[in-house]
Amino acid sequence: MVKQKIVSADEAAAIIHDADTVCISGCVGIGTPDELLLALERRFLATGSPSNLSLLFAAAPGDGKERGLNRLAHAGLIKRAVGGHWALIPKLGALALAGRIEAYNLPLGCVSQLYRSIANHGPGVISKVGLGTFVDPRLQGGKLNDVTVEDLVELVRLDGEDWLRYRAFPIHVALLRGTTADPAGNVTMEREALPLDAVAMATAAKNSGGFVIVQVERIAASESLGPREVQIPGVLVDCVVVSDPANHHQTYGTTYSHAFSGRQRVPMDRPRPLALDERKIIARRAAFELPPGGVVNLGIGMPEGLAGVASEEHVLKLVTLTAESGVIGGMPQGGGDFGAALNPDAVIELNQQVDFYDGGGLDLACLGMAQADAAGNVNVSRFGTHLAGAGGFINISQNARKLVFAGTFTSGGLEVAVEDGRLRIVREGSVRKFVARVEQVTFSGERAAATGQPVLYVTERCVLRRTADGVELIEVAPGVDMERDILAQMEFRPLIRDVRPMDPRIFRAEPMGLDQVLLGRKVADRLHYDAERNMLFANLQGARIGTIEDVDLMRREVETVCRAAGKPVTFIANYDAFQLDPAVSDAYFSMVAYLEQRYYRSASRYTTSAFLRLKLGESLAERHLAPHVFETEVEAQEFALSQGAEAARRE
Repeated sequence: MVKQKIVSADEAAAIIHDADTVCISGCVGIGTPDELLLALERRFLATGSPSNLSLLFAAAPGDGKERGLNRLAHAGLIKRAVGGHWALIPKLGALALAGRIEAYNLPLGCVSQLYRSIANHGPGVISKVGLGTFVDPRLQGGKLNDVTVEDLVELVRLDGEDWLRYRAFPIHVALLRGTTADPAGNVTMEREALPLDAVAMATAAKNSGGFVIVQVERIAASESLGPREVQIPGVLVDCVVVSDPANHHQTYGTTYSHAFSGRQRVPMDRPRPLALDERKIIARRAAFELPPGGVVNLGIGMPEGLAGVASEEHVLKLVTLTAESGVIGGMPQGGGDFGAALNPDAVIELNQQVDFYDGGGLDLACLGMAQADAAGNVNVSRFGTHLAGAGGFINISQNARKLVFAGTFTSGGLEVAVEDGRLRIVREGSVRKFVARVEQVTFSGERAAATGQPVLYVTERCVLRRTADGVELIEVAPGVDMERDILAQMEFRPLIRDVRPMDPRIFRAEPMGLDQVLLGRKVADRLHYDAERNMLFANLQGARIGTIEDVDLMRREVETVCRAAGKPVTFIANYDAFQLDPAVSDAYFSMVAYLEQRYYRSASRYTTSAFLRLKLGESLAERHLAPHVFETEVEAQEFALSQGAEAARRE
């Protein structure tokens, strides 16, 4: 038993036994306990002990080179590794790919949630996250090599539906990080960029009968820490180690910044414009999908450019950017600072953020794309000899209301030029990214089609989308030859029905005026009539009705479309982030009643805002209209189509 909680790193490492299961905190360099990892490596190299450890981690604690879990990549030291993200721990990944250790890649969010289940001696995590992907036991079960045979994920049936159960198991040691500790082991995190899963991990280890070791920067006097500042209570902590400052940087990109710890807000009114290259082209096209008033997640890599474009176009204030690490609002950072954010509105625990994501809290996710195939599947986790891991990709992509995959059309030496508003392929990439079948399914296109999730694949030269019928080519960049530059570079032929040019503003140096695009769209541009299904769709997302003239314009435009249809239409409207001035509310809903009574066979509306659903429902009911207001587009469409079919039978 350890009686003195403040010990050296070597004394703390001596607690770990052979065959222990050790969980390690960290998101890139944030919260990564390098002092403890160095001591553990030092002990093993000197004595050969501890050996055959099992590691558990959510985000990848590593820098892609030597630090973090790369320090533990020694045969004999590690027997098994279960992790969410592997890209930044290539040394450990090499052992996994070579079959020298048992290795699993599970969704980052499910690992994060697993700590809580272990802490409360629960049955594990039961979730739909991972269905249809390589994590599904009907495919690979998250196993990374042939020596990995134990099933950590199983398929279960509940109420007639498929679920996955991620098995729980005891944790013997938790290696964590904080800022300040007192002699009782109470730990604060005032200089840390993120809390991550520190409390859940500590509780999981403690309730498993294990040890909790925390690396800190400094020691405070007894009973001097404010209880609201304590992030890891001393009752959960067995050992505290004061780190060498060289092994306790705030991130791997920044030694320390007040901005990352929330102690300072920094000016962001003069963003540096991005160069007009393929990355910016992709980010600009993706920016057209930003939902005003919505919550957005941006993946690492190519999608990071979307935040820069949004800042340039002064539309960052219209959306709330988030990262799975726990930041909400502000400007999420990339590279060695990934996980942190400038000027966030809030920073919560990783598992809390994942709960929000899994429950459908994201209006849009923009994620990377290494491979895509004819079924609309996407692979970002493993290709060739490269093991990236899924990270939070599966949690995010499977549950976002709308999804944009962003990436170049080919890779491996691709060079493009933008000349006079046109795109020219100077040198084609040597690696095709749109393949007949992806090497690993990190995102299931078939599941997205079944659930009605809108999915776009945005590249520098074209845009595709996943439809119920398959992958369809919908936009081509100016200057690009569709046959030579697109179809000839794909291993499958997409659907080609109504191809239009990508917006020319994307390929010009000057700002696109995106704020006007997102908020000031013409009413006529918000209406789409599908003659085949006799369905009128009104995209009122982000629209603002502030005057009687706005109301009258809306009436005229809808009436024009309905009259041209020549028969009653099935009407569906998206009211997300809709703004209505109270002074014209009565006139607006009187106009809605007028249109519905004269032109609609059936009508349904949807918005993710519970408050707006309530207000819409009340206003419609007051005018003796059925208050059919739903949360999702799928629900609204299903209702509208069923009502339209019933009306057709009556006619």
